[in-house]
Amino acid sequence: MEPLQRLDFYQGPKGPVVLAIMDGIGIGAHEEGDLVRAAHTPTLDWLAKNALASRLKAHGKAVGMPSDKDMGNSEVGHNAIGCGRVYQQGAGLVNQAIADRSLFEGPVWKELIANVLARGSTLHFIGLFSDGNVHSHLDHLEALLREARKAGVKRARVHILLDGRDVPPTSALTYVDRFEVFLRELNADGRMDAAIASGGGRMKITMDRYEADWEMVRRGWAVHVHGEGPRFPSARSAIEAYRAAHPGIVDQDLPPFVIEREGAPIGPIRDGDSVIFFNFRGDRAIEITRAFEEDDFTPFDRSPRPSVLYAGMMQYDGDRMLPKKFLVAPPAITRTMGEYLAVSRVPQMAISETQKFGHVTYFFNGNRSGQFSARYEKYIEIPSDQVPFEQRPWMKAAEITDRVIREMMSGKYRHIRLNYANGDMVGHTGHFAAVRIAVETVDLCLGRLVAAVRSAEAILVVSADHGNADDMYERNEKTGAVVYDPITGEPRPKTSHSLNPVPVFVYDPTGAAKARLSPHENLGISSLAATVLMLMGFRPPEDYTPSVVDVG
Repeated sequence: MEPLQRLDFYQGPKGPVVLAIMDGIGIGAHEEGDLVRAAHTPTLDWLAKNALASRLKAHGKAVGMPSDKDMGNSEVGHNAIGCGRVYQQGAGLVNQAIADRSLFEGPVWKELIANVLARGSTLHFIGLFSDGNVHSHLDHLEALLREARKAGVKRARVHILLDGRDVPPTSALTYVDRFEVFLRELNADGRMDAAIASGGGRMKITMDRYEADWEMVRRGWAVHVHGEGPRFPSARSAIEAYRAAHPGIVDQDLPPFVIEREGAPIGPIRDGDSVIFFNFRGDRAIEITRAFEEDDFTPFDRSPRPSVLYAGMMQYDGDRMLPKKFLVAPPAITRTMGEYLAVSRVPQMAISETQKFGHVTYFFNGNRSGQFSARYEKYIEIPSDQVPFEQRPWMKAAEITDRVIREMMSGKYRHIRLNYANGDMVGHTGHFAAVRIAVETVDLCLGRLVAAVRSAEAILVVSADHGNADDMYERNEKTGAVVYDPITGEPRPKTSHSLNPVPVFVYDPTGAAKARLSPHENLGISSLAATVLMLMGFRPPEDYTPSVVDVG
């Protein structure tokens, strides 16, 4: 690819252009439950009055999701921000592959099915068990099971990871009950024995990311693969028992469980089985994939490791070829902003804490691991705390800010991007007081960045990848009224992302860019790449979404 072209009339600021992504901080549609609005945010208020300010779409078709009813998420949000364009994303690609049957006519599906038919073995499914459409969708799982039955599969086992994060926090039984009805219909004529075999909350087992807590994956491996864990006659009985033992517990934190039949686990994974991890999103699928596929594996003891045919819904890491087999090809994202800057020999830095480190690197770079150029890129990971986020809602925002300011003043970089994880990670807990503190923490750190930008003669762009903390109360789908808990009388927490737009602020203290809001309307967050490039003095690629601002 060719290097970026410089603008003839503007060469960029003396200091770097800093892109601060406030993960999960959007612009709420309702005053009630908008904990961004409720928080003390003097910096955001100041930027709204003194910087160029607008709003951007961060959900639905604006970030490559199938419809505008679909919430955005950190993966697709950072894809869009980093590549400056909109690609059809995982959910839509899987929908299409199921609808046109290319998934079932593909060689991997046929190999998985042929394996269990030839061996008389079991077809296993592992994945996030909801219709949140962020990591997975229950419709996809049901479509795969129906097709497996048609193909003659006799035995299928499903290992469910309970959500309560991209869907209401205690909605697990809604999905379990629906699925049990589906399984009864699937098994009705006796041709197939399909059942739930194990499970647990997504933040307790299996779905760790960025190697933050391998113990989660080990616990998942124990229940899914070895059938080792507390036993129950059904998923419903397990959930009810855990809720009784831990009042107030939400689905994502439910302990692991194993389903038994006639005194034995009904679905351990054995030699010769086929296994499908049916999440389409990659970040929380990589570690369990490594556990199944890597021969030289050290994070925990897998023994005995069964010899299975393993596939993912998609390939989760194209650079490391994880997994080797996958059902649907991921979006082929090319020519990201980071790659353009590296090719143009522009020094850049990306930083976040562990929970969002891959978002400003892997996802920002179009689902690509590693650097484009070791010489012109610096990636900095601040290790996250391994405690519940509501206990330390400030997370590592201060440490990130410390490092950004130090590097900004060093003069080494022309572009710095960072992610404050607080609004999203704490927002997912549903703990209102903690969420407010999380938002105020981000605002406090932004205030420090504003002061540093002035000293460094830099430019600051502040935006978000999607909303969350701006929409924390569950609402009646028909009336929009807040739903209250009948026991506590308090609003029920909404822990999923919002469908709200996100703010964008461009602060140029020197005025050198002579920036003004562009005339383009209805822009999405994919416009941020062109915005940063233009503020740096580069001509954005022609197919990038137009910039939020014009310069010169």
